[in-house]
Amino acid sequence: MSEHTLFDRKLIAKRRMAALKRAEGGVDFLMKAAAADLEERLSFISREFTCAVDLGGHTGHIFETLKSSGKVKHLIRADVFGADPNLPAPDLIVDDAVLPFAPESIDLIVSALHLQLLDDLPGTLIQIKRALKPDGLFLGLLLGSDTLAELRDCLMRAEMEVSEGVSPRVIPFAETKDLGGLLQRAGFALPVSDLDRLTVRYDTMFDLMRDLRSMGAANPLHDRLKKPTSKKIFMRAAEIYVQDYSDPDGRIRATFTFASLSGWAPHESQQKPLKPGSAKQSLAEALGTKEIKS
Repeated sequence: MSEHTLFDRKLIAKRRMAALKRAEGGVDFLMKAAAADLEERLSFISREFTCAVDLGGHTGHIFETLKSSGKVKHLIRADVFGADPNLPAPDLIVDDAVLPFAPESIDLIVSALHLQLLDDLPGTLIQIKRALKPDGLFLGLLLGSDTLAELRDCLMRAEMEVSEGVSPRVIPFAETKDLGGLLQRAGFALPVSDLDRLTVRYDTMFDLMRDLRSMGAANPLHDRLKKPTSKKIFMRAAEIYVQDYSDPDGRIRATFTFASLSGWAPHESQQKPLKPGSAKQSLAEALGTKEIKS
């Protein structure tokens, strides 16, 4: 086991497949929101892609959005870890930590709500960039900073009160500015990262936790507490949640942050930044002021 292992990937795969088999109604709301985000982003792109990959596949929402966009000629569904039993068989089953795509073979790769569960996100971004043809596009959406901030805060404070210690219970989420830097380091041209927030309301903290389990998104950390948590901790956390994160009607708020990423495989046709000193007009001239030289 690597000393840098953050996630229990076998546990993630097991829980994800169990959740897909249960297919509880309504718990795919995050994937539906991700598909709506993708649809909007594609609407601003005025080009057609010969070959595209839905890197994730599960629930089919991203696949259907790409298919109905009219911008993809050949679409590949690559389910992560295992096939979604509620959909037709995927074209591929992959581990998104080790991608099987040939270099410069794909025009568009889309990944929604999977990449936040990778130990080596920079490594996967490098693999995605390598798989793209020149001027190929990557569109990613992952859960970013502030996701489940309320739950993290309440569980931490409750555990400190009850047991005078803290164990990791909510995964760390990347900051948007860091994700933009990762795109640059992976070799993408014209990298863009953005942030959007979705607030979901629940009757109680336990309803939120039930949804997370139904998504297969319960604590996946490798260093999670391996023994059962005291009921006192959860009861106290629920009290803190109502106290600090509830609306006037008594319902609690849960924040999900969507970090959207886009980057292009470099190509000579793309716009390049100007070299320093190549401007034909000084800033003072542009502003209509007099330049003062030291």
